[in-house]
Amino acid sequence: MTIADRWLLPDGMDEVLPPQASRMEELRRTLLDLYYRWGYDQVMPPPVEFLDSLLTGTGTDLDLQTFKLTDQLTGRLMGVSADVTPQVARMDAHSMHHQGPARLCYCTNVLRAKADQHQGGRSPVQVGVELFGHAGLEADLEILRLALLSLKAAGAGELHLALGHIGIYRSLVQAAALAPDQERALFEALELKSPGALAQQVEASVADPVLADMFRALGRLHGGPEVLDSARDALAGAPVAVADALAQLQALHRGVAEEHPEVELYFDLAELRGYQYHTGMMFAAFVPGYGQALAKGGRYDDTGRAFGRARPATGFSMDLKLLATLVQSEPASDGIWAPADGEGVTEAIASLRDGGHRVVQALPGQTTPPEAHRCSRRLVLVEGRWQTQAL
Repeated sequence: MTIADRWLLPDGMDEVLPPQASRMEELRRTLLDLYYRWGYDQVMPPPVEFLDSLLTGTGTDLDLQTFKLTDQLTGRLMGVSADVTPQVARMDAHSMHHQGPARLCYCTNVLRAKADQHQGGRSPVQVGVELFGHAGLEADLEILRLALLSLKAAGAGELHLALGHIGIYRSLVQAAALAPDQERALFEALELKSPGALAQQVEASVADPVLADMFRALGRLHGGPEVLDSARDALAGAPVAVADALAQLQALHRGVAEEHPEVELYFDLAELRGYQYHTGMMFAAFVPGYGQALAKGGRYDDTGRAFGRARPATGFSMDLKLLATLVQSEPASDGIWAPADGEGVTEAIASLRDGGHRVVQALPGQTTPPEAHRCSRRLVLVEGRWQTQAL
């Protein structure tokens, strides 16, 4: 290994330097304070857990993203957290004993074995909220509102919100009594957004002509709020659960439009991201200039069942690193440059720092100017008193 190679980081890993680190910390505090005002309590999950606990109920996607290692104390497999949401679900189900709704928030580092277009880098700082114990539409709407407020607090201007509901596809699959391989093939065709592939799979798998038309319609049902009207017509003969899901999406549309009329809404009834994980509404929030969603979330009921306590759950998560790039600004040059020595200078510096000022004390022999240390004032001794003066 050459000296130059010693500075290389693994693909997808990055270091955070000034001023980005300061922006991230300021934003972290802003978001956690926002969640506190909404009644969310902060939790801090461990970075590593036993694998059978960490991956419970999450499907194969998270399994492939999880770094695995052997616990030297027990010989059991452990996993490095790649997504905080299952850990918080375990906390609610096993470690906490709320009888009613529980609101939890977090901000912590996670590590992923690979990156993809939905998850971003391999070492995000995941921040988000989870609301347990309420199955009603009000909980989903609260999560949506809080996600939009989070993005606005981070500096997002133009926002696009994509909404879907996993229950629509699930109900049609159940009504068609599809075999697992048929369901998988149809799922892949919908993910490809290919009308030809979808038509081919529907013809091969769905015998009922009415249900076949509905599956084909799913591939077309995406666009603005008018899509919900088209869906009611196209899916008029579907199971009751489909009508309920459409009614939920309509209510969420009204709720978001009333409080955030500036947000552009998009509906996609064939969006199946997190199919093995989500159980109801799903959403992703986008900002122009970014090729991936800045906030993702939805309903994932009963994740805590494996821990002995099935509870309704809804929430969202974001990458703090990505959020901090929404606003590019230089750190303030408001520091005070203090000399390395002088009678009473230590006490003067301590007093200024106690008052909330940033004070940088020169070191003996230091030649770099005060401006290089983000200082706009200087501490000087005037007639026996230490005072600050503009540079």
